[in-house]
Amino acid sequence: MTGLPDLVRRFGTPCYLYELDEVDAAVTALRGALPEGALLYYSLKANPHPVLAGALRLAGARAEISSTGELAAALAAGFTGDQCLYTGPGKSGEEIAAAVGAGVRGFSVESVADYQRVTATADALDSTVDCLVRVNAHRAHGGSGLRMTGVASQFGLDADEVAAHPDRFAPRPGGRVTGLHFFSLSNARDATTIAAEALANLEQAARLRAETGLDPAVLDLGGGFAAPYANPGSRPDYAELRPLLESGLDQHFPGWRAGKPVVAFESGRYLTGTCGRLVATVADVKHSRDRTFVVLDSGINHLGGLAGLGRLLPMAAVPVAATGTPATGNGVTIVGPLCTPADLLSRDSATGTYRRGELVVIPNVGAYGLTASLIGFLGRPAAAEIVLRGGTVLDASRLELRRTPLDPLERT
Repeated sequence: MTGLPDLVRRFGTPCYLYELDEVDAAVTALRGALPEGALLYYSLKANPHPVLAGALRLAGARAEISSTGELAAALAAGFTGDQCLYTGPGKSGEEIAAAVGAGVRGFSVESVADYQRVTATADALDSTVDCLVRVNAHRAHGGSGLRMTGVASQFGLDADEVAAHPDRFAPRPGGRVTGLHFFSLSNARDATTIAAEALANLEQAARLRAETGLDPAVLDLGGGFAAPYANPGSRPDYAELRPLLESGLDQHFPGWRAGKPVVAFESGRYLTGTCGRLVATVADVKHSRDRTFVVLDSGINHLGGLAGLGRLLPMAAVPVAATGTPATGNGVTIVGPLCTPADLLSRDSATGTYRRGELVVIPNVGAYGLTASLIGFLGRPAAAEIVLRGGTVLDASRLELRRTPLDPLERT
């Protein structure tokens, strides 16, 4: 088994370490909380690393993607096009064509224009695709999480619009609507919140079936499953979720146990969030007036792209030499090495003993870590990414940005 000091000697810092055993544990736990036989999609936006995505593919997950970059990562992970669901509110004709050309036959559409564009592109390629209509439900349910629908939103179509104009979703050359897609919130830590949202969406789907005659062959209920981020902690326990979801499905769609409709869920952060940690080195410890600044060799170019959403501050950078979590206190500001005051990782962090040259670990950053950060800012190299199983290194790589000349005639 490879220890942390040996990994740092081999690969240096900063580096992300991903433990596949934790990914396996997460997918097992989530499947146990979902209705028996439900499909599970891995949202590659959380972490598109192909080795992590490949582990989830081997565990039976499918891929939810929303860009050609994520499509390439999914294919590199071994997913086939027909195992991918292509989502997102602003799909261009070029990326739809690339997806259809790669064998993708499942799309979530978020407007009438989106449906028309997807099907027209597929038809031009002599293909037929199946579309889920993403629905923005009438109102929000549940009391926590990042709200995505149930309010005015760029995501999905308002349920009233779908009910008032079902003809706009009739079969077209190149495709047809085969189901409904709900994704109302994100990062909800309790089963009650997720269950309330899912049950409300089941009621909404049943109303749309009665009002429009659309009997969904596929019902994607989204996700909302949480994970701790950049702080110590464990995945939430959603064990009580399965009976609540199954009861709601039995009430509104009693044929679901026989696959009519097929029921699906999605998750990104829950499946990979706790598998990753960022290891950095203390480059300097500085004192200015009444404050202490701990300067790491890793900053917002490696972690912190979601700080604007309040996801990062405060975070825990725990000295490896320390035992347990440092006590809470004021006065320590953790910053990165970039030449900007914006490179702030944590203000008034938990106090601890930080020494120059010492390793620190930021836990639970397997989701929305490196690729959600400002990796091109100030031109520093990306952090290395090392994938482990049982302490053995399976893969080590580094993302690189490059500039590609464009042919001005290419799009004519």
